Amino acid sequence: MPEQKETKTCLFCKKPVKGRSDKKFCDDYCRAAYNNELKSAANNYIRNVNNALGKNRRILESLLPETESTVKANKDKLIEKGFQFKYHTHQYTAKNGNTYFYCYEYGYLPLDNNWYLIVKRTEE
Repeated sequence: MPEQKETKTCLFCKKPVKGRSDKKFCDDYCRAAYNNELKSAANNYIRNVNNALGKNRRILESLLPETESTVKANKDKLIEKGFQFKYHTHQYTAKNGNTYFYCYEYGYLPLDNNWYLIVKRTEE
């Protein structure tokens, strides 16, 4: 009696797959859709963090005029513009002990009374 072949189904749409025995998807659309769905949850968190970092950078850049090396800004103004203090790319502790928080090349130093000194890192 001849052996019956097990019918494989597409991992995405669950339709029967014809062709090679190791084929997992019925077409390129299903393959791409399956992989996009698989990675969307992990990538969503990374995308949100990167968006927050980019927005923080743009806010700091908008507050620091090109003609100035530093400027002071109030915490309320930063928050009003959508700045999220929990997101920064790195921090730098100066020799005097002050810790600067950076969003790429733009940084801020917490001062007294909810004021922040905004700086731009110069190339080394």
